[in-house]
Amino acid sequence: MLLRILLIGLLLVGFVGFGGYAWLSLQPAAPPVAEAPPAKSVVLVAARPLRAGTLVKPEDLEVRELPPEAVPAAALRDTREGRSGLLGAMVRRSLPPGEFLLAEDLLKPGDRGFLAAVLGPDMRAVSVGVDAVSGAAGLIWPGDRVDVVLTQQLTDDSLPLYRRVAGETVLADARVIAIDQALVQGAVGEGPEISRQARTVTLEVTQRGAERVAVATRLGRLSLVIRSATGAEAGPAPEPAITWGGDVSPALRNGRPTPEGNPHTLQIFQGTAKREEFRF
Repeated sequence: MLLRILLIGLLLVGFVGFGGYAWLSLQPAAPPVAEAPPAKSVVLVAARPLRAGTLVKPEDLEVRELPPEAVPAAALRDTREGRSGLLGAMVRRSLPPGEFLLAEDLLKPGDRGFLAAVLGPDMRAVSVGVDAVSGAAGLIWPGDRVDVVLTQQLTDDSLPLYRRVAGETVLADARVIAIDQALVQGAVGEGPEISRQARTVTLEVTQRGAERVAVATRLGRLSLVIRSATGAEAGPAPEPAITWGGDVSPALRNGRPTPEGNPHTLQIFQGTAKREEFRF
């Protein structure tokens, strides 16, 4: 009797175990747990070769996503504020493409000694007042190279009309080192300090060039003309050339042919008291 009860109990345990195994085997398999992607550091690198003394522009920056262990601790991260602070900064050492931008490699606008560090040996800084037209519609950046053109109205009524307005280049191939007091233009951000039109442009010039600009500001209107970034290196300064009003508008000559050289003057004396002068 006892043996029969024991045998029945073993059979029940077997059925329960088999039924549990069958039930588990019919359940859908649990989805695999997805592993979290490894963390990445988003940093700024040089997008192209940057020579020492270069003033950083937006196109000089490139974003890279790298493992944290491959990024130096001093590398600059890509943030809105970080990019804004880099525009117009001066590169202290030459950087190849893909090189990490480190805080120690840059001198930012507003840092003590920034303007003096940007200037080349024995160079000077001079500021020129501009508006939307004379400042190339606000499209000038630190690092661009420009010519300074003087336009003046001559008040001598004895001059013919075609000689009363003159234009000439008083400074050629000058490097822009600052826009207004912020020393940078086009920074990422909002507000009146970012969106307003530039009022002054600071140029790197020689001592002689600074004197020419200072005198030119008293003579007439100064305009900045942007030079090509891919042009050849500037050679010796050409002889100053003047463009007269009559060179631009033949109407000022009233149909008269262009005279060679300066206007001719004829003086007629009648005795000692009367003198008449004719210009042609």
